Amino acid sequence: MLNQPTIEKLHALRLSVMADAWTAQGKDPQMSTLSFDERFGLIVDAEHLSRDNRRLDRLLKDAQLRYPTACVEDIQPSASRGLDKAQLRQFTSGTWLNEHLNMVLSGKTGVGKSYIACALGHNACRKGHRVLYCRVPRLFDELALARAEGSYAKLLARLSKVEMLILDDWGIGGLK
Repeated sequence: MLNQPTIEKLHALRLSVMADAWTAQGKDPQMSTLSFDERFGLIVDAEHLSRDNRRLDRLLKDAQLRYPTACVEDIQPSASRGLDKAQLRQFTSGTWLNEHLNMVLSGKTGVGKSYIACALGHNACRKGHRVLYCRVPRLFDELALARAEGSYAKLLARLSKVEMLILDDWGIGGLK
């Protein structure tokens, strides 16, 4: 059987990862010991994983996080930050987000509120939620500019599609 037409069809169907996985399997002599179902499962898993990774990359890019590499696993709960392990576990579970609840992080300057917010945003992206990080002074400027340009409704529509809106530096700039 000729494999090239099948590989071209997979690429035409935008299943290039499956095509690459199939080609790689053909070059690996150990794959011949696996059944058709096992080999096909590996190919489908490769495509699924690739799509999940692309979706996560897109969600993280769209989130515009201040700390894009912030991760909840890197957060060190401590009393000085006012954060204990139970609270962190509750925040990372994401139930508050699924229940459409709000969260306010408050504390002294330099304790890591922005980092924690970005880590929670990153965690939400991994769970498939749309996230957007905004500094409040800049958001107010964007809203004023959008109102003046006539694109206010469009900006509000874009913000309404976000499932987790991170508003940072609240109170740093003056209200307009």
